[in-house]
Amino acid sequence: MQIILLDKVVNLGNLGEIVRVKDGYARNFLIPSGRARRATDVAIKEFELKRAELEKAAAEKLAESQALGEKLAGVTVKITQKAGVDGRLFGSVTNFDVADELTKLGFKVLKAQVRMPKGPIKVVGDSTVSVSLHTDVVVEITVSVYGETA
Repeated sequence: MQIILLDKVVNLGNLGEIVRVKDGYARNFLIPSGRARRATDVAIKEFELKRAELEKAAAEKLAESQALGEKLAGVTVKITQKAGVDGRLFGSVTNFDVADELTKLGFKVLKAQVRMPKGPIKVVGDSTVSVSLHTDVVVEITVSVYGETA
């Protein structure tokens, strides 16, 4: 299916590009989330009329994400979990826990924006986690996990 991208999509294209994707990806993800529209003649003409305002909105979103990224860079999040004597956690620290702590610190971060390359944290200590605020803005933060003996 051919679609017009209404937003920048990672590994697919930028705003305004007409790309071919699998039908299910377009129908189930891109179109419902508002990131794309079917590339019909009418939709292409409507897009050309709205292109300037969509580009302006995308630029504002990028600027907002960059400003938040500058504040967030280098932040250390402290999380306390129950742990055994050997330093392993009973359970794990997930992206939800990190996003929740960042929200408590005053940063608007969603769970889906927190990227944990090595999976959930299962040991006491410091770990590096990336926060993807925008497709072009990825910030590294430190998560310090402290053990709490039961």
